[in-house]
Amino acid sequence: MKKLLEYKFPQDLKKLTEYELEILAYEIRDFLISNISKTGGHLASNLGVVELSIALHRVFDTPKDKLIWDVGHQSYVHKILTGRAEDFCSLRQWGGISGFPKVKESEYDTFDTGHSSTSISLAAGMAAARDLSGEDFHVAAIIGDGALTGGLAYEALNNAGVSKANMLVVLNDNGMSISQNTGGVSKYLGKLRSSQKYTDLKNKVKKNVSEIPGVGKGVVAGLQHVRDSLKYAVLDGIMFEELGFKYFGPIDGHNMGELLEALSMAREVEGPVFLHVITKKGKGYKSAEETPSKYHGTGPFDPTTGLQHSTGSAPSWSEVFGKKITAMAKDNKKIVAIGAAMLEGTGLKGFKKRFPKRTFDVGIAEGHAVTFAAGMAAGGYRPVVAIYSTFLQRAYDQIMEDVCLQNLPVLFAIDRAGIVGADGETHHGMFDLSYLNHMPNMTILAPSDKEELEDMLEYAVTLDGPCAIRYPRGEAAVLEFHQPINGSLLLEEGRDVEIWAVGNMLPAGAEVRELLKRKGIEAGLINARFVKPLDEKAILASAERTKLVVTLEDNVITGGFGESLAAAMMESPVKVLNFGWPDCFIEHGSCRQLFETYKLDPKSIAERICEYIEKQA
Repeated sequence: MKKLLEYKFPQDLKKLTEYELEILAYEIRDFLISNISKTGGHLASNLGVVELSIALHRVFDTPKDKLIWDVGHQSYVHKILTGRAEDFCSLRQWGGISGFPKVKESEYDTFDTGHSSTSISLAAGMAAARDLSGEDFHVAAIIGDGALTGGLAYEALNNAGVSKANMLVVLNDNGMSISQNTGGVSKYLGKLRSSQKYTDLKNKVKKNVSEIPGVGKGVVAGLQHVRDSLKYAVLDGIMFEELGFKYFGPIDGHNMGELLEALSMAREVEGPVFLHVITKKGKGYKSAEETPSKYHGTGPFDPTTGLQHSTGSAPSWSEVFGKKITAMAKDNKKIVAIGAAMLEGTGLKGFKKRFPKRTFDVGIAEGHAVTFAAGMAAGGYRPVVAIYSTFLQRAYDQIMEDVCLQNLPVLFAIDRAGIVGADGETHHGMFDLSYLNHMPNMTILAPSDKEELEDMLEYAVTLDGPCAIRYPRGEAAVLEFHQPINGSLLLEEGRDVEIWAVGNMLPAGAEVRELLKRKGIEAGLINARFVKPLDEKAILASAERTKLVVTLEDNVITGGFGESLAAAMMESPVKVLNFGWPDCFIEHGSCRQLFETYKLDPKSIAERICEYIEKQA
């Protein structure tokens, strides 16, 4: 056999024997472990879909046939099999290939995906467009059982099942999303996974009947109603068939022969088909098999020991939040924690261990999480909803209608706010200040360091309405200046310019101030702390002291803190310069590279302020 990088994929897959495909699966796993140990990335999920990815590209004629990867973090094998193996040294790096499907990157990437539960809707829409245009190609959505906890997936199943369109839904079922799956759907799929009784009985009947000389195969073909009766008798009903799909499975997702046979059969069936595939997250790498959540999204690590390279000893923002809210819950029995399949990632693992009955993981269902919290708040509790910024976007209407309109005391702990780095466009949390800012009754806070986050959590649970606290990814800063949370905090007055910094931009603001000072520019610094309501008294006082007001925020400028401050100063002759992310989607790369590229690093900001002041002189 050739070496991995010697193949011309996916064309060469059609020429390999089943045995050679199995050998290829081993090579790809070694390749993934070797490369991701250097770059970091989503390891466990990709190790689990090696055989499935190979089989899909073997059976279907891509890129004519369309493969849609739900979420997309498990598309690394797909990328290897579509001619991008040589680029894996640049995976998730600045200027390199993305960790998610990207249409601009390859014709084999059918759609840009990054958020959960969308693939079935996309597949149904593409199938409908194909049929209207009279085209002829296959459409397959590959969705995980974690993503199947999202409501959008069921809206799509409900629609696609009655459409009669030819399309395939492949359920990659490993019992995990990032953490262990929970809920009724997980229990139902567990029941199907354990249905070996049905599978064995079905195969025995099929084998025995097909062996009848002369008529066996015809009898098997005519036993559809018998098959259905058998299935319902053993499994107490198949939900997916009730929705209009022809259900196949469950099958072993690491058995190449079974996969090739099942996919070939599904490809020929008329109407919507649902193929249930059982896989193991982290397959083939012991460390990832034993702790798949740890290797869901990993930094660089030692492939021999599995130990991740040190990223520093300071606690992360998530850890600070989790530890503080757990301590608060010991004294306040009304505090409950709500997550959306991300308890560990958002720092709530300790809370769950200490207060299991007051912890609610609703699965990948952010909209439900928010309205569930509204119901608990209406019942007299203090729900804390911990969700990444980019995923909270999915619950916009529920925040507006079910929390803000009712003015309920729900606390939103918004993790990964601002630029997050290597995950790129679909995961940057750079819009939350804007989409929350115009919601009536909402209070928005942005801590600049560890202690301020702790103080803000204490403050937030005293409010009678909704509150959002947003903080970035990574280590929590430790600064030296603190005061009670009752407005902005003036750190230094400035005659020439005053810098209003929001949250994690405060250290950058302090550095900008020092750079301006060296240029002979007297600059002040203010920790904004409150994005909403604005500290208008302090803003107007700032306008009276200085000639120029500058705002810094790790958010898009449009609709953000800077525009709100500028509106509050509309009647003042003092000029306002807003620094934030432009009105576009920001690509993947390290946070440092992104800040420098978009001239939002301290040196670039100081230079732009100097240029402005010189022009006004």
